[in-house]
Amino acid sequence: MNILVIGSGGREHALAWQCAKDEAVDNVYVAPGNAGTALEPKCQNVVLKDNNDEHDAVIEFCKNNNIDMVIVGPEAPLVTGIVDACRKAGIKAWGPTAYCAQLEGSKTFAKEFMAEHNIPTAAYQGFTDVDSAKAYIDEQGAPIVIKADGLAAGKGVIVAETIEQAYAAVDDMLADNKFGDAGSRVVIEQFLQGEEASFICMIDGKNILPMATSQDHKRAFEGDTGPNTGGMGAYSPAPVVTQEVHDKVMTQVIQPVVDAMNAAGHPYTGFLYAGLMIDNAGDPYVIEFNCRFGDPETQPILMRLQSSMVDLVAQGLAGTLPAQAKWDERPALGIVMASKGYPETSSKGDVITGLPALDQANDSAIKVFHAGTAFNHNTALDNQKADITTDEDKEVVTNGGRVLCVTALADTISDAQQAALTVTAAIGFDGAQYRRDIGHHAITRKDA
Repeated sequence: MNILVIGSGGREHALAWQCAKDEAVDNVYVAPGNAGTALEPKCQNVVLKDNNDEHDAVIEFCKNNNIDMVIVGPEAPLVTGIVDACRKAGIKAWGPTAYCAQLEGSKTFAKEFMAEHNIPTAAYQGFTDVDSAKAYIDEQGAPIVIKADGLAAGKGVIVAETIEQAYAAVDDMLADNKFGDAGSRVVIEQFLQGEEASFICMIDGKNILPMATSQDHKRAFEGDTGPNTGGMGAYSPAPVVTQEVHDKVMTQVIQPVVDAMNAAGHPYTGFLYAGLMIDNAGDPYVIEFNCRFGDPETQPILMRLQSSMVDLVAQGLAGTLPAQAKWDERPALGIVMASKGYPETSSKGDVITGLPALDQANDSAIKVFHAGTAFNHNTALDNQKADITTDEDKEVVTNGGRVLCVTALADTISDAQQAALTVTAAIGFDGAQYRRDIGHHAITRKDA
């Protein structure tokens, strides 16, 4: 069996790693991948280029390389309809259609969808005009949340603690075009109190398979302070998602999405991510929907997965998803190492030292997943194992904002945190930054 994983981040490294472990799999191609995916057994990076249509390049590669299934990692190709294009060409692709992917591609679409189908979420209004947006901020007060309507790589959300910060966010998005087309419209919404959790499912159009629960850490600095990022670390499971909360999420959030998409004639298939705020009463509110596996949640979740990811995707494509998967009972925790300047800027070409040897990195209890990495000789990411011949070639360098996710599996969250921190502390590159408190909500909850 041959599999194509689309994407270049830590999520895609984790997906490729899980797929390659399946004995039925011969080759896992990753487009474009990173230095980590290039080094994985049975994995190979490929760069797919087509001057006319990126989708055409994917389809051509699949046909020429006998690809049995495509797993789409990031949101951008889903929003532009890669799954629709593959299906039309007779290629099996795991992910939602472009219609369904609007849940992530447009905050306005998502909020209107939730309002129509009574899915609990924060009160909101959408704006394209600066003065109207600021007038609404004056009316609502702070703290308040400002979101770019479109895709902004997880960074188009500003939690404004003051009116002045909210004004600045609106100016950045609507007046100064900080996020390009993604910020040409903003959604301003109520600030919700509570504890966040990530609830990710596999959906085959009808059947729902909940993944293990997790909690991401969006803020850049320890103590959940600083600017929002794509995610500085995550752990699984999330104790805040009790069985009662889990049941509420399934009945109040996930099932209504499945039912509504079916009613609209667009069955939802693929991963669905509900970013939640759980209030003190244990009631869930949707902060955002993502139309793919979360990053960095994927890394600790897949460390715990004992079922075959390949089998689960195959069952999803066939419309026969099981109700449950098999999980390691131990928790897993991942710490993101980011490059200097992240999230405002990122750095490329800084040599990374201290990475575990491949045999150590593939230890069942610790794994360093690559995200923004490349080999020193080829920052274009066209990394074939045959190219890695000299010591300089073997040097791994930074190639983006989030560089690595050091992930550990242990008996407790505290043990997993310490194991991950030990490996993280041994890895270095210019300007490396990471949080040392990933998992603190779970650890505090246990100590209370």
